Amino acid sequence: MASGAWITLEGLNRRSFMSIEVEVNLRIPKVKVPTLDENGRPIDHTYVRFTKLIKVPAIPKAGVSLQLSTSSGTTFECEVTRADWNEEKELFILACKYSKRSIPADECAALFNDADWKMRPL
Repeated sequence: MASGAWITLEGLNRRSFMSIEVEVNLRIPKVKVPTLDENGRPIDHTYVRFTKLIKVPAIPKAGVSLQLSTSSGTTFECEVTRADWNEEKELFILACKYSKRSIPADECAALFNDADWKMRPL
């Protein structure tokens, strides 16, 4: 499996060595000290998503936890809320939410500063 994602699935056939590339579409909660945009205004995280391509052994179902990481080595958990096939991109998109009620400022900064994670406004 590619670095950046660890997944545990109940009932997964462990003899399978195939992996599937998917796009994670991550929703994060607000931070106590908001991140500022290039104009110095706070970014409202409810209106942005972070995306990244990862490889998984199977398409996870809603409710499955994923452990993701940034290039700086920061790891965090998220929960899959849905998985949808995207015809244009020809891959599954996993809608995920950060597993905790708030995100620490250092984890948030790691996402914003990671070239592998792309911030996308809604």
